[in-house]
Amino acid sequence: MRHLMSPLDFSVEELDRLLDLANDIEKHPDKYSHVCAGKKLATCFYEPSTRTRLSFEAAMLNLGGSVLGFSDAGSSSAAKGESVSDTIRVISCYADICAIRHPKEGAALVASQKSLIPVINAGDGGHQHPTQTLTDLLTIRSLKGRLSDLTIGLCGDLKFGRTVHSLINALIRYENVRFVLISPEELRIPSYIRDDVLRAHQIEFKEVERLEDAMTGLDVLYMTRVQRERFFNEEEYIRLKDFYILTKAKMELAKPDMLVLHPLPRVNEISVEVDEDPRAAYFKQAQYGVYVRMALILTLLGIHAE
Repeated sequence: MRHLMSPLDFSVEELDRLLDLANDIEKHPDKYSHVCAGKKLATCFYEPSTRTRLSFEAAMLNLGGSVLGFSDAGSSSAAKGESVSDTIRVISCYADICAIRHPKEGAALVASQKSLIPVINAGDGGHQHPTQTLTDLLTIRSLKGRLSDLTIGLCGDLKFGRTVHSLINALIRYENVRFVLISPEELRIPSYIRDDVLRAHQIEFKEVERLEDAMTGLDVLYMTRVQRERFFNEEEYIRLKDFYILTKAKMELAKPDMLVLHPLPRVNEISVEVDEDPRAAYFKQAQYGVYVRMALILTLLGIHAE
């Protein structure tokens, strides 16, 4: 039995096989429409989610399986004080695989240690969001044709953004990947990412404050929102939430084939006028999220389509 807690749980070769499977699902959906008949996915979401929870549910339904679970902690026995360990032991009696999102770092790992079924980390606090990273990798590889030899701009909340932390950890394993880290001083990348990941692996990167100073050299621009739920101080959130807004004018500085990605939800960090730009790939990215989660469910359950 295998779990997914981090993108690093898969080797590069395993990731390539997973992404190949997701591409095959995209091209031949009918081939996979009944392969999980009789299988059940439990979605245990202790904090709000739209895309991640619904894309997991869509993925399992597309495979012919069924879904059960809860969408917030208040509607589960957590409201009565039940521990994550006890919850997953019970869920193991009801389902074949579980996706869990929790506001506390490490909660998914605790669940995996007590579970009798495969557990997928669907986001744990500001720590990891591996299935979003798989989605990002699939989107970049599908639209750019490669995951090596790229300059990636990461913009916005780099301090609390678990999607950013997971993506950096995944991409450093590919050749000649460079990062431009675009954020205000208060939301810079944590030192453990800067020192223990980027510098430790001799990855080329630079840190800038102005989005305009980074645009011209990027192959991919990964925008993130400033997350109100990660702030302890409302005044600090209000001061920083509009620090970066991607506009049509700023897009004119970019390469004609640069991709714009965003894990969503968007607040106002990407102007709606950018949506019509052919380089805006964030809604395609959401669709790729379904394909990659279908591939992940099949992989962890050990199911192969004929």
